[in-house]
Amino acid sequence: MIRKIAFVLLFALLILPINNLSAFNPNPDELKKAENFTLTDYNGKGHSLSDYKNSKAIVVMFIATQCPVSNDYNTRMAKIYEDYKSKDIAFIGINSNKQESVDEIKKHSTDNKFGFPVLKDNDNIIANKYEAKVTPEVFVLNGKFEILYHGRIDDSRKVAEIEVHDLRSTLDEILASKKVSNPKTKAFGCSIKRVSK
Repeated sequence: MIRKIAFVLLFALLILPINNLSAFNPNPDELKKAENFTLTDYNGKGHSLSDYKNSKAIVVMFIATQCPVSNDYNTRMAKIYEDYKSKDIAFIGINSNKQESVDEIKKHSTDNKFGFPVLKDNDNIIANKYEAKVTPEVFVLNGKFEILYHGRIDDSRKVAEIEVHDLRSTLDEILASKKVSNPKTKAFGCSIKRVSK
């Protein structure tokens, strides 16, 4: 009886279509793609993700003006931008919080010497498409808009307690033409304040 059951199971496996077998062995290297978008900065200038497609990497950072966790990263974000801008890495800040105005974003960016554009995501449309949840939260894309890294900037909001510089490590690996060794981490911070439907 056992031999008969084993034979039936073996026969069933042999006649399975090859395409069905792929469902049991998905390609682990397949990268999720982000959508292109166009948003305006605090000066009213439009920026599209596709404007940066020739960069070695595009860093999309969801940030806030009022979130204390995001604000703890202001100096670090500005410094990372300064350290990598000459290495053909593009940076885009996105503010998706419904209560934070364009004027507030402009003052916040100026006060913190952000050299990168900060765009206003009205109605949190882009945050929804990217499934961004908190500030700060980072996505690193290649020129095909494939997501190479998604998560935190580093592992502690307190500078003295940082042990892992996730974003910097990711960018260094990309610049060295290496595969990103840790493509997903858990972002932490304040929830993005979305418009109510």
